[in-house]
Amino acid sequence: MQKNIGGIDKIARIVIGIGLIAWAVLGGPVWAWIGVLPLVTGLLGWCPAYSLLGIKTCPLKK
Repeated sequence: MQKNIGGIDKIARIVIGIGLIAWAVLGGPVWAWIGVLPLVTGLLGWCPAYSLLGIKTCPLKK
């Protein structure tokens, strides 16, 4: 798995993921548990959808 998520994208995924999970824990709708996906992809730095679509938001390594 080569990293394909960088900087702002990573931070946004982690914040949104934590927010959705917190909402689910505090009595929000069941679908809010979908926040696990952006949290995990943000922490790993790799998104399978980005791989399929050929998208990279991380800087290129030299």
